[in-house]
Amino acid sequence: MLFNSITSILLLSHFCTSNPLPSWNQQLLQESPRGPYTRKHRDPYDHKVDAVGDNLHPEPFRNGDGATVLGPRNRMREQQDPDMVRPPSTDHGTMKNLKWSFADSHTRIEEGGWTRQTTIRELPTSVELAGVNMRLDEGVIRELHWHKEAEWAYVLEGSVRITAFDTEGGQFIDDLEKGDLWYFPSGHPHSLQGLSPNGTEFLLVFDDGNFSEDSTFLLTDWLAHTPQSVLSENFALPPEVFNNIPKSEKYIFPGSLPGPISSERPQGPNIKKSKLQFTHKMLAQTPEITSGGSVRITDSSNFPLSTTVAAGHLSIHPGAIREMHWHPNADEWSFFIRGRARVTVFAAEGNARTFDYTAGDVGVVPRNMGHFIENLSDDEDLEVLEIFRADRFRDFSLFQWLGETPRRLVQEHVFAGDEEAGRKFMRSIKGAEKDAIKKKWGGGGDDDDGKEGEREDL
Repeated sequence: MLFNSITSILLLSHFCTSNPLPSWNQQLLQESPRGPYTRKHRDPYDHKVDAVGDNLHPEPFRNGDGATVLGPRNRMREQQDPDMVRPPSTDHGTMKNLKWSFADSHTRIEEGGWTRQTTIRELPTSVELAGVNMRLDEGVIRELHWHKEAEWAYVLEGSVRITAFDTEGGQFIDDLEKGDLWYFPSGHPHSLQGLSPNGTEFLLVFDDGNFSEDSTFLLTDWLAHTPQSVLSENFALPPEVFNNIPKSEKYIFPGSLPGPISSERPQGPNIKKSKLQFTHKMLAQTPEITSGGSVRITDSSNFPLSTTVAAGHLSIHPGAIREMHWHPNADEWSFFIRGRARVTVFAAEGNARTFDYTAGDVGVVPRNMGHFIENLSDDEDLEVLEIFRADRFRDFSLFQWLGETPRRLVQEHVFAGDEEAGRKFMRSIKGAEKDAIKKKWGGGGDDDDGKEGEREDL
């Protein structure tokens, strides 16, 4: 037995020497006993912590309470969701999950492209909208098709050519690049093709959470399931012409590179251009500049065809916050393009839950639920799309509402018995100027002049 024990020790020593611990485990062994995730740490104000950016490993300690985790754990997932491991003290009650990552979605891989989706099946709170992330390499085609649902899209990278057809018999062709949108109303047939040397990648959004990318109406699928005699009659051609058409859907497939639009546009006495504008250049819009970032809103007011989807593109500077607000007309379906964020959702009846998001994540905030979006990073912008099943983008600002409410009412609601704090607060909201993204507040004293970033710390 002693021999066996010594042999085991020697074998283990050899294994550890020839197979050093992964850097992740080495970091765990070298963790400092100090930091925001230790028993001794105190933070009565629940400040943000950028666990990913600061390479911290969340532990369930909060202001002296909690204990270590003894069982199995997913350290990388915990680092991306630190407010699940150690939620703010203000979180309370029960709430449905409001987060999903496209990294957790099944990927359908095709020749020259792929697609993955986030629908009500992946995220049960995604009731009003569904999303699809799609990639097409150079020249690769998403075949001619249509949907029961309307399709809204944002180009994430590269460039893409789209074609569309309207109910008046008008045809449409356009080339789009990063930051551009398209919108196809329900039932309108269309196609997509990657253009740039690296093709394209985009986010598709459909105005029904039950949408499935596998349930679209495809040209090849329909032809394959129609008798050749009927095809013969419909197109006035001998039935043998259709002997070699695809026997099943093509969906995504490599195609030849298209020429200039002028050379590709069909010609003929009965061919006409569509009167509808199916595309819009969102990032080319002049942004609304706020103290902590910029906002671009695209809805039916500046993209008339988009009657069922409205959206905002937000760039939130390091440490800044998308102010406390809510949306009265639709659920918010957010897609995080870049950076890391903390979002707390208030659901009434004492219920609040905090979620953390990073690039590629989807967040849902049901209509009328109060929330904010805070940039966790102090050196990187947060880029996010706020998307709604609505014709117009609408929100209520908590700051603006309180600033336009009689001072007496506000003070008696929030600061009864604390006159000094009430005085500071009322001075802070005086003027009620809406600032959708507020810059990181740097602190201030009693001589504060009311400018953004210099309000009193309450």
